Amino acid sequence: MAPEIEEVGNHDSIQSEMMEEMCLVVDIEDNVTGVESKLICHNNDGIRHRAFSVLIFDSKGRLLLQKRSLEKITFSGVWANSCCSHPLDMKSENDGSEGVKKAARRKLDHELGIPKEITEQWSFHNIGRIEYSCRWDQDWIEKEIDYIMVVCADAIVDHNENEISDVLWADSSEIKRMMEGEGKWENEVIAPWFRLIWEKFVIPNDCDPSSLAKSKNDDIIYCGEVDIDGESVKPGQNLLDALSNHRDRVEREIMISLGKMEQNNLHGAMTHLFKGGGKRLRAILPRLVGEAVGDANNGHYTLGASIEIIHNFTLIHDDIIDQDPIRRGLDAVHVKYDDATAINAGDAMLAVGFEILAESEDIPDERLGHLIRSIGEMVRKVAEGQQEDIEFETRGMVSEEDYIAMIAGKTSAMFETCARTGAILADADIDSVNNMAEWGLNLGLCFQLMDDLIDITGDTKTLGKPAGSDIVQ
Repeated sequence: MAPEIEEVGNHDSIQSEMMEEMCLVVDIEDNVTGVESKLICHNNDGIRHRAFSVLIFDSKGRLLLQKRSLEKITFSGVWANSCCSHPLDMKSENDGSEGVKKAARRKLDHELGIPKEITEQWSFHNIGRIEYSCRWDQDWIEKEIDYIMVVCADAIVDHNENEISDVLWADSSEIKRMMEGEGKWENEVIAPWFRLIWEKFVIPNDCDPSSLAKSKNDDIIYCGEVDIDGESVKPGQNLLDALSNHRDRVEREIMISLGKMEQNNLHGAMTHLFKGGGKRLRAILPRLVGEAVGDANNGHYTLGASIEIIHNFTLIHDDIIDQDPIRRGLDAVHVKYDDATAINAGDAMLAVGFEILAESEDIPDERLGHLIRSIGEMVRKVAEGQQEDIEFETRGMVSEEDYIAMIAGKTSAMFETCARTGAILADADIDSVNNMAEWGLNLGLCFQLMDDLIDITGDTKTLGKPAGSDIVQ
């Protein structure tokens, strides 16, 4: 036995030996970055790896459930979906969705005694992926991107008792009782990944096997760290994880887009502020709205990049107008370079923002005009709001109504446009588009009110710009 496997301790010898199997290590976007033993992937803090879960429904619409054996090292004695395991580091199982199908056929034979001659005839419907982690105890953890597959077949099962202690064909009513811990399920533990699959995939398809098999979600559903009941360990963590992953995607889109500028000095000025980080709320918002109301797609990342680039163009010009020396903890662009270069960089960024929309293969022609019109209107409103802000400096008093009207143009217009265009690109109906636009407008008002309050109460280091500079202006 390999030295590292001895660390498994007093566990079943067969299960301990399987800890030598090599799993596929993946990054947050499911790209394979290496291989590690099953032990390393599941011990202590664990390493994210690729996994799969199969849901087998019979002709009566019942789902095959399994109770993991007490010999299992992790999540022993837990009820789970039909089959759940990992593709291994072998040529046939390395290729994403096709690799997990081959791995599933291997494990269905091993765990449930369903021979490959049978499963080769089955259709495995890959319906999506979830990313999650869950601790079993202080030593063991599950940390995976799990491919979810649906099979509709009347299977004859002869389960391996070293892997599975019991099996059950259950209809949706029985599984609902299981999930709620009713009756005989009161003292049973349900696998957290099965709870997530049930919540994220099965329930939205009305527990209908046919509808479920036809569904398809190309995006990874990020669930973050959950407890044994499938509940988030950190309140709001799912949202934070989603924001982080969307931010990374749109950040790459932004830098690729700004790479159009070949003049070195101008390219440096255009990308300067992006080196200071930032929340990228405007960049992410179209995608989040698209996911909420309709058909989110890669075009939402281009749309978000366009609006974020244009937003940064307004910041560059705003800093010149106000003569603010710092932005996001960096020298403002006009300080790092000069006023002329900063103005030129802003103009070029405005052009790039519209250019990438027109070039995107993910934005349908019939939607492009609506997006350009909305963003053009946004730029005009921001300019109007900026001019009002400039003229406020010569006034002895600014009313609350005037202030709200000003930030509605200068800040809220961008949030309104992010929400409106995100809904338009997702093919949402007109009522949903208008509702999201109103929500975005109010979100922008809240954001600017908080930003101005922090400007009064914060410090320069925290703000990334001179404290009180907005009030002074």
